[in-house]
Amino acid sequence: MANTILIGAQWGDEGKGKIIDVLTESADLVVRSQGGSNAGHTVWVGDKKYVLHLIPSGILRRGKQCIIGNGVVIDPPGLVRELDGLKRHKVNVKGRLHISDKAHLVMPYHHELEACAERLKGKNKIGTTLRGIGPAYGDKIARTGLRMVDLVDTGNFETRLRARIREANRLIKAFGGKPVSFKKIYADYSRAARRLRPFVANTTRLVHKALAAKKEILFEGAQGTYLDIDHGTYPVVDRKSTRLHSSHDKRSSAGSCL
Repeated sequence: MANTILIGAQWGDEGKGKIIDVLTESADLVVRSQGGSNAGHTVWVGDKKYVLHLIPSGILRRGKQCIIGNGVVIDPPGLVRELDGLKRHKVNVKGRLHISDKAHLVMPYHHELEACAERLKGKNKIGTTLRGIGPAYGDKIARTGLRMVDLVDTGNFETRLRARIREANRLIKAFGGKPVSFKKIYADYSRAARRLRPFVANTTRLVHKALAAKKEILFEGAQGTYLDIDHGTYPVVDRKSTRLHSSHDKRSSAGSCL
């Protein structure tokens, strides 16, 4: 058994998607362990082009199990659009895609907060993709974020979302941005929740079962080493580690990321 980790050695766009597609042939489990929809893998299969931002590109190979781990921040409506794209290409994901219940959500107020922050920096702006990835990771560290487990909890999601939007809109107004609508967000995310609920799982357990069964696991990296929050060209970096944990114990390293 060997775990394979693919990491970009520059600032991203090194062609990881093409290499991942080759490596998935010998993998049993393909794992996306960090990043958000600001990353993307483009793969051609014959004359068909697939652009994936959150779903591991291993999903394009029949029989491969794919995981979106808890280190990923997820835009639920965006993920639904990816699923719709795969469906149009007749790619069956049922029973093969698993989304961590602990993965944090990217919300519309994250997009607006990031746009405000970039605007206030003026000529010193970072040049982010404005997809809300950084603020979503900020909420995760601040222990105020919403997770997939919250999204699929029909009893508590509305209450938690209302509170978070109220807090976020205070900041957005202070920064001169446009407050977001609870009604629209709740409708859009509730619709996404119904679609994504069957895929939500305890992915830590799935990975450890695969390790115990001596399965081949492929970890699909996002961005590149020079965008790493610790090891990159700070401050022009991403807000997360673009590498897996540095532990030499592959079992603990895999589990901690998922």
